[in-house]
Amino acid sequence: MVDVQNDFCPGGALAVPDGDEILDAVNRLAIETPFVIATRDWHPPDHGSFAERGGTWPVHCVRDTPGAQLHPDLEARIDVIIDKGQAREREGYSGFEDTALERLLRDRGVETVHVVGLALDYCVKATALAAHEAGFGVVVHREATRAVNVEPGDDERAVQELRAAGVEVR
Repeated sequence: MVDVQNDFCPGGALAVPDGDEILDAVNRLAIETPFVIATRDWHPPDHGSFAERGGTWPVHCVRDTPGAQLHPDLEARIDVIIDKGQAREREGYSGFEDTALERLLRDRGVETVHVVGLALDYCVKATALAAHEAGFGVVVHREATRAVNVEPGDDERAVQELRAAGVEVR
């Protein structure tokens, strides 16, 4: 479960269009899954991705703020929360970047990673590609993700890139 956080949902600092519409599908899929990991963007207040520091994005998901918290309508059991994007000068899009996610999955004997969350064209894509590169089978559940679509069609380009890399998109 990638970054289903308040700041990425309507009313948040970096709202993904219709980001909250994935909640029912995310909850349903999580109930069907034996081990659920949620990632969170958990940025320092001076993160390099912020526009005020020369980055691309508005200030969002600053650690320990309400916007960085997981969405309150997530009803699914979450076994582990992985905080990412903590290094000031690294984007931290992937749940595997500078975290213990791969070790955690290997220790649990996970062979296939199912990916849902926000946003399809950034953190979901990066996490799915990193999981595939690490040797896991990967399934992205399209109904349980939405894209930022900075440029129209970014969502479909992300799906094409994922499929071309060998990730299953359902």
